[in-house]
Amino acid sequence: MGFNYELFSFAVYPNYNNAIKFLAENLASNEEWDYSDAREKKHPILKNYLEFTFRKLKQEGKVVYTSDNKYACFNTGLVTDNLEDIFAFFEQYRKPRPGSTIPYCFKAFLKESDNNILRHFSDNIPDVANFFEKPELLIFNPKCKLIPDIDHIIQDNISRFPAHLRSADNGELRRQIIGAIDEIKKRARTNYKIAVPQYYDGKIQLLLPLCLTAGSPNPDLALVVHKLNGDTYTARTCLTLKMAYNNARLIVKPQSNWLKP
Repeated sequence: MGFNYELFSFAVYPNYNNAIKFLAENLASNEEWDYSDAREKKHPILKNYLEFTFRKLKQEGKVVYTSDNKYACFNTGLVTDNLEDIFAFFEQYRKPRPGSTIPYCFKAFLKESDNNILRHFSDNIPDVANFFEKPELLIFNPKCKLIPDIDHIIQDNISRFPAHLRSADNGELRRQIIGAIDEIKKRARTNYKIAVPQYYDGKIQLLLPLCLTAGSPNPDLALVVHKLNGDTYTARTCLTLKMAYNNARLIVKPQSNWLKP
């Protein structure tokens, strides 16, 4: 089953890749939207960010329409170098293909001072998505226990492990994971910022770096940690660093020395 892009069910995009390129390289404040191993710039992180931001805004009822529904708009959560909010602006689809149910056509990414935004939405400026209903979940509490499900982490995620570890004996892999988790628990007690918040499946979780390759200072995976109760975290899965960055970027640009695109 293919991935269902809700943005593409909402609107037709005549020149989507060009619009994304303009947003990334000319309009929004500078940020890395491509993975470090990319051969050419296609901005996959930005595309993922916009899709899931749009889903969250729909959920919160923050996609805004003019009274006649002729225009629609949402706040991307991105800003210009001068800290102006950037919006996605849509017009009612005038010439739909036969059988099409797509209601809008994408016109442009626009900053707040643009005449189209002021003319149609000045009395109802779209708000940003809210990921911060429980701010305490964004910070790792080192006083809490962290109880990982090692068997589940290995069995369900082995394809995400580095190639040189996938063929390792389960017992050896278990020992490496336990050692890496013990190490990161100690590091997180002295620096809570090591834990990077991510948004996934409607929940805030935390990401911790797992260093499994002997002699390498760089993490191989991100351990996904979530709160069970007031004094206990658990971890049942891990992500590749690319997956982790995509999820973390939905909330805010990660300010981390280990989680990079």
